[in-house]
Parts: sequence; C-alpha cells; structure tokens
Amino acid sequence: MKPIAKPFVKWAGGKSQILDDIRAKYPAGLGKSITKYAEPFVGGGAVLFDVLSLYELESVYISDINSELITTYIVIRDNPDALISLLYSMQCYYWQADKDARKVFYYEMRERFNKIKIEQCDSIEAAALFIFLNRTCFNGLYRVNSKGYFNVPMGSYNKPTICDVENIKAVSACLQGVQIVCGDYRMSRDFMDNKTFAYFDPPYRPLSQTSSFTAYTQDGFGDSEQTELAHFIDEICDKGAFVIASNSDPKNTNADDEFFDELYSKYRITRISANRIINSSAYGRGKINELLITSY
Repeated sequence: MKPIAKPFVKWAGGKSQILDDIRAKYPAGLGKSITKYAEPFVGGGAVLFDVLSLYELESVYISDINSELITTYIVIRDNPDALISLLYSMQCYYWQADKDARKVFYYEMRERFNKIKIEQCDSIEAAALFIFLNRTCFNGLYRVNSKGYFNVPMGSYNKPTICDVENIKAVSACLQGVQIVCGDYRMSRDFMDNKTFAYFDPPYRPLSQTSSFTAYTQDGFGDSEQTELAHFIDEICDKGAFVIASNSDPKNTNADDEFFDELYSKYRITRISANRIINSSAYGRGKINELLITSY
C-alpha cells in the first residue's frame, strides 16, 4: 500500500483546500496511457502527493526556483533520518522553552538559516531550519528581502508540529525516483511529451497592489511572465501534453478584466471557490474565485 503523504510545509497559495476540484480534472488516462507527471512550480506539493498516492507512474519531474525549498525536497528524499533527528531536537527545545527563550532561539535559527543560504553549506541543516522556520514563523509565510534574506518574524503558536516523523517518512517514500530540479519551469521542456500530465501553479497574478505573493524569491512574476508561461503551455500542449494550470481570477476585483480569459481563450476555464489562508490582511481571507485552466 502506498504511503499517504501531505505537504511538509505551509505554503502561500497551497492547494490542499481546492484539491478535490483539481483532482476532478485529472486526465482520464493518468496512470494508464499517461505515464509521466510534471509539476514545475511544486511549492508545497499538495497536488504532487495526491497524484503519487493515486497513480503508478514511470517518470515524475518537479521543480521550483526557490532553492531552499528544493534543497528540502532533496534532503527528505535522500536523508530523512538525519533530518528527523535535527527537527526532533529543535522541537524538544522549542516546546519546553518559555516565551523569551523561544524568541531568542527563533531569531538565532533565522540568522543561522540566512548564513547557510549565502554559504550554501550543510544541506541537511538548511532543510531542518527551513521546516523549523516555516512551522514557527508568522502565518507560515516564506518571504525574502531584496538581499535574499528570509525576514518573516516569529509566530505565536503554542506547540507547533516541527517534527512530523510519520509524514516525513511518507514523503520520502513518495519521492523515491522523482527528478527534483531547482530552476525555471522552462527546464521541464524536454521532459514533456504526449504521455505527460503537467500541473502549473505559478505565482498568482495579484488582485491588488498589496496582495502579491511573488516574494518567495527576489524575482517577481508579472503580466509579461504570465504571458510567457501561457506561451510555454501552448508549446507543450502542441507536443501532446495534458495540462492543468491554476491562477487568480481578476474578476474578483474587476469584472471587466479579461486578462486570463483572453490569454487562455483556446482552453477550458473553470472558476472555483477558495479561501485565502495566508494573507496579512483579514480583508483578504474571505472566499474568492480562482481559475482552473485545462487543455483537454
């Protein structure tokens, strides 16, 4: 029986809450005539782990431009026991520490993480710190400043799950044989063919000037990048790939905004209801529509 894995980090725009809607649109031949899966903006991996738990596949490709996230995927795949040992130590200390000691520890770990980011040294420690910070920082955000330093303040959780042993082992088992790449989505081009199901979950087009979630790295993802992605999707669809893409619905704030309706006019566009989970403004946490774009 396949292990049931779930995302090991909180991630802005994570797809757990709309997974049923996405699953309903998986191509009919998945696991049969469709034997490959690609997710070039893997993020927290909710769709990835769902696909891996449901289907037998010959080849799987995931990537992201967030190097710390990708390092963590690789460490979980290749060195789960060493990672668990470090996370368990962090969790034991954090749970037993008082509020002041927790604060000191959090900011020491954040500083250590940023040092490792620059030096690119111990990948296992970097992965442990990545998960620790994700589980203990404010709202589970991943945000960096202009210098590339993680700068999210400490959260206020009582006993956050820092070391989820069972899930880390399940994720590690699921990731065996998976090709994990740090890089731009275009690097997946050669993987794509007529036996491939690909899910694209890029940074969403912001609904307002203050709602952008593109600060996972120092690079932005504006309208020109959204257009380039659409052209890439056209290209791989011409190769026969089966594609689902997600994005925000501009009509939430401007009924006349046809940006995605025009950009993906040749595809099927479905509007689904979703909750915003990670947002600094309470105003941005209500139900909104999101887009699911399918090529078939």
